[in-house]
Amino acid sequence: MPQQAPAREQIPFNRSLTRLAPEVRPIVPRLVGGLVVGLTASVLAVLVPQVFRAVIDALLKPGPGASAVLWAAVVVLVMGVLEAGLTFLRRIFVIDPATNVETSMRLKLYRHLQLLPVSFHDRWGSGQLLSRAMTDLNMLRRWLAFGAIFLVISVATVGVGIAMLFTISWQLALIFLAAAVPISIYSFRFRRQFMAASRRSQDQAGDLATAVEESVHGIRVLKAFGRSGEALESFAAQAEELRDTEVTKARHLAVFSMVVTLLPELALGTGLVTGVWLAATGQITVGALAAFFGTAAAVANPVEMSGALVGMALMAKTAIDRHYEVMDQEVAIADPEKPARVGAPRGLLMFRGVRFGFDGRGGPAAERPADDGARAALHGSPAEDGAASPILRHIDLELVPGETMALVGVTGSGKSTLLQLVPRLYDVTGGAVEIDGVDIRDLPLAELRRLVSVAFEDTTLFSSSVRDNVLLGAAVREGSGAELLLDEALDVAQAQFAYSLPDGVDTRIGEEGLSLSGGQRQRIALARAIAAKPAVLVLDDPLSALDVATEERVEARLREVLADTTTLIVAHRPSTVALADRVALLRDGVIDDVGTHAELLARSEHYRYVIASLDAEPRDLDSSLDPDDTLEDLEEAR
Repeated sequence: MPQQAPAREQIPFNRSLTRLAPEVRPIVPRLVGGLVVGLTASVLAVLVPQVFRAVIDALLKPGPGASAVLWAAVVVLVMGVLEAGLTFLRRIFVIDPATNVETSMRLKLYRHLQLLPVSFHDRWGSGQLLSRAMTDLNMLRRWLAFGAIFLVISVATVGVGIAMLFTISWQLALIFLAAAVPISIYSFRFRRQFMAASRRSQDQAGDLATAVEESVHGIRVLKAFGRSGEALESFAAQAEELRDTEVTKARHLAVFSMVVTLLPELALGTGLVTGVWLAATGQITVGALAAFFGTAAAVANPVEMSGALVGMALMAKTAIDRHYEVMDQEVAIADPEKPARVGAPRGLLMFRGVRFGFDGRGGPAAERPADDGARAALHGSPAEDGAASPILRHIDLELVPGETMALVGVTGSGKSTLLQLVPRLYDVTGGAVEIDGVDIRDLPLAELRRLVSVAFEDTTLFSSSVRDNVLLGAAVREGSGAELLLDEALDVAQAQFAYSLPDGVDTRIGEEGLSLSGGQRQRIALARAIAAKPAVLVLDDPLSALDVATEERVEARLREVLADTTTLIVAHRPSTVALADRVALLRDGVIDDVGTHAELLARSEHYRYVIASLDAEPRDLDSSLDPDDTLEDLEEAR
């Protein structure tokens, strides 16, 4: 299972917020508006006890007090209506822009994931990326719309409230303020503990999402081998780890909430005794005593909420860090600063001294300074092998336009890796791959991937219609031209079965095309590569699930329709090798020999060994049957 990249060192809170500044800057006016109306509503709540103070003091004086009560009721009603209206305005101000930030960051993350090289996706678990794209950004949006605003409002409310307490009685205010000292001391410990638990929780949630995805995608394998129980045990262990972490988080938050709730309440209890004595001795009025406790209650509420708000802020900080761990990943394969162009494409494909290897993390290895001078300086691709695990060394190979070349070798010789260098799924770590005399690193990626089309042995289809899957890389995707292209591609790939599906070529084939057989998926994938009309077609044994007869028909149609297309195909079967114009023998990361099938059989002992060890011919029974065939026909095919 791909693992998440190692976590970075702890980043200060203010630096994390600074990273978020460019995303938030466009909505700052709206956030400030929400903050202002929220603060106003909070201040109104703090001022209400002052009205009670005036009423109580007025009632305790000689003379009629009914009018004072009436006016106080009107004032409190107006203040309550204003507070409710301001609360509504706060939500209007912040919810929409915060959602826009979430959407924008999610789109940028997805775009960045599309640009990152395959080596990055080899190292990172899909669940980790999914949790960052969904859970983390959702947390960030809720913090921007609620947590950040309320944290500032709470701090301001406490400040205004304490100032009001000092205007009422400095003695009582000092008692209340004394509770803030141990709270402040404990908050430092809480911040450190909760942040560590929060990061661990979010990482474990990503790992758990990866486990779910792998189990769902591999459900056939788990069922076939009877290993659902073991998968459940592994998942349960991961879920238990996440549960323990969440309990730890809740425990830290509960202790902090207890501290910030208990200490102010103790202060209020002490203040009550002191306040009664001060009122009895005439140092404060009864109205002032009532106003003090009303104000203290208004201040205590945001203090009690501070634990949840601080915890939310720390989780948002972790979400920011996790988001930028991905966004900071270098897009190593990108468009050149000064792009070259291929005129009328002919399909001349050349490998010139190509070298490639992976470093210890699974990415392309960096190399020492090159001996091929300007090319290495331009592309940062040194010529000497500095790879921790070199796979390809000094590959020199030329495919003339329209030629079909089979690439053969023992398992692990680097055949699939060599093919993936052509569309720049990986970049060479030395030498160059050229199309029509132009280094592919000098071509814009969009142009390169119009020139090169790929079909892999490990077929990947998307949860869409057959039509959308086949026309994925086509230049024309709508209209009569697209229909002609679709028909031709399906015919060449011998995938006419698509027309007999329930909704024909508009049938949705399900996630990864698992509603189709292996041979059907391979033929749809091959049709997709053909429909792109490439100058260079790269095939990584895409016909392995087909029987020989179907493979021969596919090859024959490929020769007819793509007569001008250069084809490089990894061959795992003798029948595929025999249909190629020439064969390249890959051995220990180098091209050992090139020639026709007959020539290599005659002169290369290693080639004869490779041919003898190629897979026996598998059969895709669905390709041998017609829709109206019976059970007897199936048995006969077997």
